Amino acid sequence: MRAVPAWIDKVHDRDKVEQCIYDLAFKPDGSQLIVAAGNRVLVYDTSDGTLIQPLKGHKDTVYCVAYAKDGKRFASGSADKSIIIWTSKLEGILKYTHNDSIQCVAYNPVTHQLASCSSGDFGLWSPEQKSVSKHKVSSKITCCGWTNDGQYLALGMMNGVVSIRNKNGEEKVKIERPGGSSCPIWSIAWNPSKDEHNDILAVADWGQKLSFYQLSGKQIGKDRTLTYDPCCVSYFSKGEYIVLGGSDKQASLYTKDGVRLGTIGEQNSWVWTCRVKPDSNYVVLGCQDGTIAFYQLIFSTVHGLYKDRYAYRDSMTDVIVQHLITEQKVRIKCRELVKKIAIYRNRLAIQLPEKILIYELYSVDSSDTTLMHYSIKEKICRKFECNLLVVCSQHIILCQEKRLQCLSFTSVKEKEWLMESLIRYIKVIGGPPGREGLLVGLKNGAILKIFVDNPFAITLLKLSTSVRCLDMSASRNMLAVVDEHNTLLVYDINTKELLFQEPNANSVAWNTQCEDMLCFSGSGYLNIKASNFPVHQQKLQGFVVGYNGSKIFCLHVYSMSAVEVPQSAPMYQYLERRMFKEAYRIACLGVTDNDWRDLATEALEGLDFDTAKKAFIRVRDLRYLELINSIEERKKRGENDNELFLADVYAYQGKFHEAAKLYKRTGHESRALSMYTDLRMFEYAKEFIGATDPKNSRMLMTKQADWAKSSKEPRAAAEMYLSAGEHLKAIDIIGDHGWADMLIDIARKLDKAEREPLAKCAFYFKKLKHHGYASETYSKMGDLQALVQLHVETCHWDEAFSLVEKHTQFRDDVYVPYAQWLAENDRFEEAQKAFHKAGRQNEAVKVLEQLTHNAVVESRFNDAGYYYWMLSMQCLDIARESEEQMDEMLKKFERFQHLAELYHVYHSIQRYTDEPFSSHMPETLFNICRFLLSNLTKDIPLGISKVNTLYALAKQSRKLGAYKLARYSYEKLQDLHVPSRFQESIELDSLTIRSKPFHDSEDLIEGMMCYRCSTNNPLLNNQGSVCINCKQPFIYSASSYEVLPLVQFYLEEDISDEEAVSLIDLEVPHVDRKAARWQDMSSGESQSLKLDEGVDDSEEDPFTTKMSFEQGGSNFVPVKVSHSVLRSMSRRDVLIKRWPRPLKWEYFRSLLPDVSITMCPTCFKMFHSEDYELLVLQHSCCPYCRRPIDEPN
Repeated sequence: MRAVPAWIDKVHDRDKVEQCIYDLAFKPDGSQLIVAAGNRVLVYDTSDGTLIQPLKGHKDTVYCVAYAKDGKRFASGSADKSIIIWTSKLEGILKYTHNDSIQCVAYNPVTHQLASCSSGDFGLWSPEQKSVSKHKVSSKITCCGWTNDGQYLALGMMNGVVSIRNKNGEEKVKIERPGGSSCPIWSIAWNPSKDEHNDILAVADWGQKLSFYQLSGKQIGKDRTLTYDPCCVSYFSKGEYIVLGGSDKQASLYTKDGVRLGTIGEQNSWVWTCRVKPDSNYVVLGCQDGTIAFYQLIFSTVHGLYKDRYAYRDSMTDVIVQHLITEQKVRIKCRELVKKIAIYRNRLAIQLPEKILIYELYSVDSSDTTLMHYSIKEKICRKFECNLLVVCSQHIILCQEKRLQCLSFTSVKEKEWLMESLIRYIKVIGGPPGREGLLVGLKNGAILKIFVDNPFAITLLKLSTSVRCLDMSASRNMLAVVDEHNTLLVYDINTKELLFQEPNANSVAWNTQCEDMLCFSGSGYLNIKASNFPVHQQKLQGFVVGYNGSKIFCLHVYSMSAVEVPQSAPMYQYLERRMFKEAYRIACLGVTDNDWRDLATEALEGLDFDTAKKAFIRVRDLRYLELINSIEERKKRGENDNELFLADVYAYQGKFHEAAKLYKRTGHESRALSMYTDLRMFEYAKEFIGATDPKNSRMLMTKQADWAKSSKEPRAAAEMYLSAGEHLKAIDIIGDHGWADMLIDIARKLDKAEREPLAKCAFYFKKLKHHGYASETYSKMGDLQALVQLHVETCHWDEAFSLVEKHTQFRDDVYVPYAQWLAENDRFEEAQKAFHKAGRQNEAVKVLEQLTHNAVVESRFNDAGYYYWMLSMQCLDIARESEEQMDEMLKKFERFQHLAELYHVYHSIQRYTDEPFSSHMPETLFNICRFLLSNLTKDIPLGISKVNTLYALAKQSRKLGAYKLARYSYEKLQDLHVPSRFQESIELDSLTIRSKPFHDSEDLIEGMMCYRCSTNNPLLNNQGSVCINCKQPFIYSASSYEVLPLVQFYLEEDISDEEAVSLIDLEVPHVDRKAARWQDMSSGESQSLKLDEGVDDSEEDPFTTKMSFEQGGSNFVPVKVSHSVLRSMSRRDVLIKRWPRPLKWEYFRSLLPDVSITMCPTCFKMFHSEDYELLVLQHSCCPYCRRPIDEPN
């Protein structure tokens, strides 16, 4: 590290009295320097040290200045107890005072709040506030500083205390230095680095100590002892270095950990203040005698390189070893100034101020060249002065001007060489351990070779100019030298002969893998030279320091990089000289695939088959490898005509004329001829033969004719075939070329009896996607099967259906593919209908079952209900058509009908629990939940949640006043696994329901009356949807799920459905009541007599009597009716479910004729008429079976 003075100025007042510089501050952009000198504030231009303007405003000595981080204003504080705030345009805008002289000022880096400190207090002023908030302190404040985030302010005191305050001035941390008031804190600074995890405070006190603290007050490391009283401490912008100045009349550079690195500018008096220019290596000092000195710090590069390992100094005290190939890095912390670095094989030497450390590369597996673990092997605890340091396996070499010293690792001086001139360059060039060779270049131009175990130096060469850089080739036969005139000279070591020289070189390196190649850098270019060929240039910044294979190691400023350089240029230089073996060696260092191919081709044409073979193997070209193989086989058999081999090579490369000439020259005309004819080069073949051999000419003519037919003029060839009547060949040519217009002409001209050509035409039309022409051709042939197939393949379904209408035998051929096509296109419902039409019931059922399963899985319960209903109807169809499957299918029909109804109702519950709004009335939901729970007595179908159902029932019961039922529901829910989203609601409701009465609303119970036996049923019935007394099943409305006033009745065995309907339709009027009643009461074998006691019971109905008479016991007794009862019924009171065969019709009698009930003619679900009409208006179909309203029954 060197400090170069940029400018120096000395400040006097008018009477030529020196003015002490108490403080300095840089503008954040670094362009201006604010100086506190006497009672003036001076503003300097930092670029050249010119005084821009002195600012007058203070009446006494100015002690402190500070610039705001945003660069808009700065402040100065003076012994006149005042603070002045100035703008960046150098105008004073504000002044405020304290009770004592101002000691220090600091701007908050974030909020731009100004802290001003005096002997007895400190104040906080911000541009937004009019007033200054002041806080008393117990001791004089000497220095202050804000943390990087602007949250805390540190104050250094005369009594040896550092007080850390928050933005409001409250003390948060107190750091007491051991010396107390005998060691006043004189300067503090926070580390500005953004990489540090903690805020770090550097504290310099007049106990001659430098210490570091965390924001918490915890000390970092030990105190660093100084040899002087420090007056100022200042960090570099990134926090990597510290500048300290004080009573030793100089400023010193330290690491951020407090390790001293060197001196910056010795002065004639105390250094009161020092500052680092933002984001730069410039430092300014202010002294007691008025001197302002501005220095530039130049950090030199300390580094060493051996093959692909590069060691360099970082942060002045660390060494980083970088593996240039793998980019691995390892950091060695020395905690002292690193002066020199040397690296060789597995050794690393680091010179520190008082010692030299020798590190060894620690490696378990010596073959692994990428390991990066270094451990200390030896320490030489002596101070050395040297210009250059070199390390070998067992020695270190120190070079001081003309003297070279060889020391063992135990610090024993083994040998010493004294040169006649200054040593300019030294390098270890390898050798056995303990006997390594050194290459040394001197200022007088001498180049020496020194062996560590030999006291005598060997002079290799003597140049006329000083040596800058040296390198020796891999085999030690050639020496490259760069002299001080930037000329590269290459010598043969043995003959001392100058082989060549090149201008504009600043450094040189031989390739470690290839004897004849070297590279050198200079004037922004990289130059590569192979043998004595011309130089190949490319742009490159920096110095070349190594050349390994195809990698060039280049040092630019401080960074070392490995540049991958393709070795194409030197390879081509060897190729031009037909030096194939050497070119191959260069190519092995690294060239592109195209370069390999060029090398292979050149070597092949040069008949160097060995090199060509290796190169073709690299590019994996099997064709040429086969050729080389066959030539090598022929050579083994004794052929040695190189011209014939070359002719084969030319033929392979497509140089046919050259090949033909060589064939002719070697007497192999037949080969040339067959080559031309195989390639269809008939004109060239004719030329080649000339008018000599008529036999050859004839052969040529026939080949050409065939060729013309097959390839050159296909349209002409096709016309020739047609005129010759060879339709099939012509159609093949035309079809292959896709000439549809010619093809349809042929198809139309052909007779319909010529089936084979027509079929071929149709085949090509299909291939060319001319479906209209194909259809026309099949129609002409009368091939209906093929026509149907065509329509199906092209998905022209309308044409296919119209064909099927006329020819029903193709029904399966159309509907099955149609259904599959619909299924593939996600039109499952239509697909299912199409399977049904095609008579493929099983496929239809399969599609529906899959649809149903999907609907359940996706929670589309409405669709699931619909699909189950469709499934049940299909089972009914199968039962009707197949006797043996009838029982099984009817069971399935019952199950699917039941499931359809369950999913249909569960849809409403699922919507109620999962969606925020419900379109159903509470009564409807209440009925639906009860219906569902009554029917969920056995196993619960997939997708239906008992929890959701009970939850919905509990909610609705509570709303409608069925508190007992609500309690029951909540109790049931306690036994089930409840989702977390209901948990809280259910627990709360379970508690609050206890405050309600323990009975259900009367109205609700009345709504559950059995219309057969007039028993009031409970709201929930575990026997299912039947009356608890007479076991008569309830009939529900399929929309509101209220119980309908219907009772199902059955016909006596001898009455058929048709007869029953005709009897009901009769509607016989009542005659003599007594006679009629007598007849009504005869049922089966029993005959009952009811005495009329004269009460006028004109309304008595034979059906009602039937209901009450046949009731009782625990088993369900159905209502069976005779002819006479049927005859007495009114048609409008009877609803009939006219199920298709093999099911029986079902009959229902309405007991409240005024209640209008509508039954869907497809699914036979019953509805209140007004509900049904509303739903049909909404959906334009039956809500249950989705039968469109305009579809006929």
